[in-house]
Amino acid sequence: MTSRVPEPARQTSDQQELLLGYLDYYRSAVTAKIEGLSEEELRSSRLPSGWTPLELLKHLVCMERRWLRWGFLAEPIPQPNGDRHADGRFRVTPDDTAAELLAALHAGGDRTRAIVTAAADLTAESALGGRFPVDGREGRPTLGWILFHVLQDYARHVGHLDIVRELADGVVGE
Repeated sequence: MTSRVPEPARQTSDQQELLLGYLDYYRSAVTAKIEGLSEEELRSSRLPSGWTPLELLKHLVCMERRWLRWGFLAEPIPQPNGDRHADGRFRVTPDDTAAELLAALHAGGDRTRAIVTAAADLTAESALGGRFPVDGREGRPTLGWILFHVLQDYARHVGHLDIVRELADGVVGE
């Protein structure tokens, strides 16, 4: 099992490091929830909404990439919405594996840290032309807003995975 990343120190005053630290913390919580589930548990749902743990994992990989690379940097990425069917439901392919998606999750986290470190300012606005139209009509979120949005998405979905894991084998807690 992968070692857990601790929460950032309560005395942290560096807002950039606080956001990045919590993103690392929640990525490790996702990993802890996914590791140990059987292939059957990863690909089946215990919930009326029908999503599976593997689908949620793929969503988190794509979501972070969508917001940081395509959104903040306006970097062209293949299939920015590759985690979704046309009807909006999560999707995975038969070739998607937990190991590959967990590796992508952590590689995406490394890339996020590099992007944030290079930008060095949480008030920096997103580039135009990727997720945000070149005409800027929708407005451009700041890096700080994007990081907070990504963080809340992780926190919410770790809670979902916590419930699924408890239903699967009784393992509880972040």
